[in-house]
Amino acid sequence: MLKKFFKPASAPSLSPAPELSGLLEKQYRLQVAQRHIQFDDAQVLALQHLQRLLEKLPSLLDQRQRARLSPRQEICRSLYIFGDVGRGKSMLMTLFYDACPFLQKRRVHFSVFMLEVHAFMHECRQRKHPDAISALAKKIRDSVLLLCFDEFHVTDIADAMILGRLFEKLFDLGIVVVITSNRHPNDLYQGGLLREQFLFFIKVLQASATTIELVAQKDYRLSAQPAQQTNYYSPLDERAEVFVQQHFNELTGFAAMKPDRLRILGRELVLSAVHHDVALASFDELCAQALGSADYLAIAGKFSTLILAGIPRLTAEKRNEAKRLVTLVDVLYEHKVKLICTAEVPAQALYTEGDGAFEFRRTVSRLIEMQSENYCRR
Repeated sequence: MLKKFFKPASAPSLSPAPELSGLLEKQYRLQVAQRHIQFDDAQVLALQHLQRLLEKLPSLLDQRQRARLSPRQEICRSLYIFGDVGRGKSMLMTLFYDACPFLQKRRVHFSVFMLEVHAFMHECRQRKHPDAISALAKKIRDSVLLLCFDEFHVTDIADAMILGRLFEKLFDLGIVVVITSNRHPNDLYQGGLLREQFLFFIKVLQASATTIELVAQKDYRLSAQPAQQTNYYSPLDERAEVFVQQHFNELTGFAAMKPDRLRILGRELVLSAVHHDVALASFDELCAQALGSADYLAIAGKFSTLILAGIPRLTAEKRNEAKRLVTLVDVLYEHKVKLICTAEVPAQALYTEGDGAFEFRRTVSRLIEMQSENYCRR
């Protein structure tokens, strides 16, 4: 995992950048004309900020090629785009990232990035490195000039304690960051332990990034055309068991349900049934145990379809289980894994009160989109 991300960048190309003026809106309007998306004025306004940044990026690359930037020499400000779920933030990020005219870039889900960060810092501690965060920032600088983060949110105290110093170093080294999130920076890590120490990160972020709100009024995921075959069943009655069995039979050609184990970081993760690239697991197996991003990434890397059985209605007392479900769905979504599940209640009613209920709204939106014809085709 670390080698994949923290590898030296190849020598940058000095070839002229493609014509970038107005490119993002042209691509956006083409998507509208092809009926892949619906036109939204608020999305176009946000896209204009991304367009201005896009046009400045070649200057950043040119400066890097010809001479090192002095500390805090700012060519272009980073961007932080926030708004409610399903408003098109990821779609705009895709247009921007694909149009970026150089290879020294990376787009990554924030939870995956932090998993890599903690692994790198653990290695530094093992080697008794005196300043792991500075070493990490320099490693990242050797790989990328542009970092794009999807679904930026902070719920873990270990992440909260690292972010301020890490991003200060990244910005000092001239790395440009583009972030999408459901929350304004001031609302990140609300109610978290030692939040006063997290305020330093907010100060660092706002000093180097322009904050933009995407105020589109519609959750576009909810309007996606449903798949012809239902992939989400509730309630958890006798038919739910039939639903799981039928899907497993169809996907595996009536293979026997045999449990299997995945070895992850020296541990074993038991799954109810596995056949080739199809896995069946219960909610308790994946979300009631102390699992995290590394476990879910291993599942997403091995299977194209996951059948998740028995998701209960989650209460405030089950906030940890809810948090794990959020992480699981995020990883499956980012890796385009087909998800089939049974649940006690519809997605909108799974977790409505308790710590992280606001972040869970994104999970609801994604669960709904993952049942769409378009997602299933992908």
